[in-house]
Amino acid sequence: MITQMKKYTFLVFHREYEAFLEQLREVGVVHITEKAAGMADDAHLQELLAKAENTRKIIAQGAPDQLLTEKANLEQRIASTKKEADRMAIWGDFSAERLELLKAAGYTLRYFSCAKKLFQDEWGIIVAEDGATVYFVHVSKTSEPSELLNTVLELCQEQQLNSKSAAELLKDVEGLNGLLVAQNARIELWAKENIPALEAELKDLQQQIDWKRVTLNTETECDGALKLLEGFCPIDQVPALQEMLAKQDVYYQEEDPTAEDNTPIKLRNNRFTQLFESLTGMYGWPNYGEFDPTPILAPFFLLFFAMCMGDCGYGILLMIIGVLIAKKKLNIEMFDGLGPIITVLGVGTTVVGFFLGTFMGIDLYQAEWVPQALKSVMIKGEVMGYDIQMVLALCIGVFHICLAMVVKAICYTKQFGFKENIATWGWTLLIVGGLLVAILGMTILPAALFKGAIIAVGTVSALAIYIFNTPGRNPLINIGAGLWETYNMATGILGDVLSYIRLYALGLAGGMLGAAFNNLGLMVMGGSTEGATWQWLPFVLILVLGHVLNLAMSALGAFVHPLRLSFVEYFKNAGYEGKGTLYRPFKK
Repeated sequence: MITQMKKYTFLVFHREYEAFLEQLREVGVVHITEKAAGMADDAHLQELLAKAENTRKIIAQGAPDQLLTEKANLEQRIASTKKEADRMAIWGDFSAERLELLKAAGYTLRYFSCAKKLFQDEWGIIVAEDGATVYFVHVSKTSEPSELLNTVLELCQEQQLNSKSAAELLKDVEGLNGLLVAQNARIELWAKENIPALEAELKDLQQQIDWKRVTLNTETECDGALKLLEGFCPIDQVPALQEMLAKQDVYYQEEDPTAEDNTPIKLRNNRFTQLFESLTGMYGWPNYGEFDPTPILAPFFLLFFAMCMGDCGYGILLMIIGVLIAKKKLNIEMFDGLGPIITVLGVGTTVVGFFLGTFMGIDLYQAEWVPQALKSVMIKGEVMGYDIQMVLALCIGVFHICLAMVVKAICYTKQFGFKENIATWGWTLLIVGGLLVAILGMTILPAALFKGAIIAVGTVSALAIYIFNTPGRNPLINIGAGLWETYNMATGILGDVLSYIRLYALGLAGGMLGAAFNNLGLMVMGGSTEGATWQWLPFVLILVLGHVLNLAMSALGAFVHPLRLSFVEYFKNAGYEGKGTLYRPFKK
């Protein structure tokens, strides 16, 4: 839900303005209205923003760029030295000093590689062989021209040797690793000594930025004698603001926000729904006049995620992972703070996965060890020749889109009035009302009443869509606009509904892949769990690695696709814009 706001306009004498702002910041409940003009052109504000961003970057990195650059250079040197050691390993262990002695004695050593089938013994001494390639050394007297060398140069690829052998290069790697350990220690020490001060500095910078924004958003009246400031306060915080204002010598005006105001929004949801507010934020926060989509997004995203995972075994694993993350027993940086929602998603997947009849890739409905009483509640079978789970996914899609259309009709009516949304209500009546009448007609409605209801729904919908879609406009133009909208709705709704098949397809794919890993493990065991002792190790490895991989891929798909169904199918049909601004009070 979106908290109701009150709009405030403050008029303050210029000599008392700074003290008023201090008190306003102290109470910390007013979101200051920002004016676009002048914000980007203020050099001091931009300087503060740049400094804050740099400080925030250093805190996030854990160290300044110089220390991190030195670390990166060391890591690069280690990687390149290891690569060079691997290249030199084929030439064996050699002494650079002895090679220099041979050179001083008048001998030239050159190093080549070529195809084994081309090599001739007189070309040189073979050092190593690697598959179809031989590596050899060509020795010749420096003072004597070698015709043989020309042949070798023509048919072979000359290799440039490092002055150090592979063993020496590996020693260098050990030394560089020591330097890297020392550098990491320097970074940790720097972070321990400086991060707290930087966090305090960032907090101070943010307060300076907030103060500067407020002053830039202040208007002057009466030749600078008065200061005018606008802001918004949540209705539940109004008493605290009123108490502060009663002690101030300031004129103020309280009123309800209008549609023209850029009113910030403050979400007010229960603990379950709050877990999914970040998903709403990924798309965009609602406008003040819109409905908060989170209370609807939350249960449907949970259901969609669970259906896409479709395995109660994976759900149990997700629950365990979520609890471990929440209790800080499992530290995964990218999942920090996501423990509760992962746990909830795991619970949903466990429940839904059971009804879908899959556990770690095992079809519970076919398993002999599962009691018949449990099988009886599983969603298995066919409807009119189609898998019941696929039909269920499409039915959920129809309901989801119908709900979106009802939300759109109500929201638009609230924002713009019923007269301006007759066509929206017409489409809602046609699709939602038509479906309800059809369902009732197939169950309890008598044939005559069903026929009359269909005619009534169709007639009223047609009038709203084709005749009264834009009141006051030429009816012929309205009919043309209605026909065009009919085409768009017909093609759009059909495509939207079919998109929900992914709920069935992803769950089916995950289950099949899990079953494939199970079968692969059993093949190693000879088709049963009674194999030899040595067979258990590859059996367990295949199951663990396979299911971990399947869990990761399934979780990724189960996150992305439900998010798409929410953002594209639901938000589009609900008319959700998501261009609102979050409530951010001016406070210490």
